[in-house]
Amino acid sequence: MENNTNDMATPIFSLIPTEQQAQWDYVMGQMLSFVDDTNADIDMAYDFVCEQLGIDSFVDNETAWNDFYTYWEAADNRNQTQYNFA
Repeated sequence: MENNTNDMATPIFSLIPTEQQAQWDYVMGQMLSFVDDTNADIDMAYDFVCEQLGIDSFVDNETAWNDFYTYWEAADNRNQTQYNFA
C-alpha cells in the first residue's frame, strides 16, 4: 500500500483531466454565491452544479457528493444566521 503524503490535495474526479478538477472547484465557489443569493435548497444547488458542469449527475461519486454537501451546508448555514437588532 502506497503512503500518499498529500492527502489534502485529493482530486474530486480522479479519472478526469486537471481542467475538470479546476472547473469543479470553480463551480463549488459559484454554488456558494448561488445558495447565498437564492437560499437554494440542496436539490436546487445540485441542479445548479450539474447544469454548470454540463453533466446529468455526480451523486454516484462519493467524493464529489461529500465535497458538494460540505460546500452546500456551509452556504446554507450562513443563510440561517439570525440577527437581533433589538
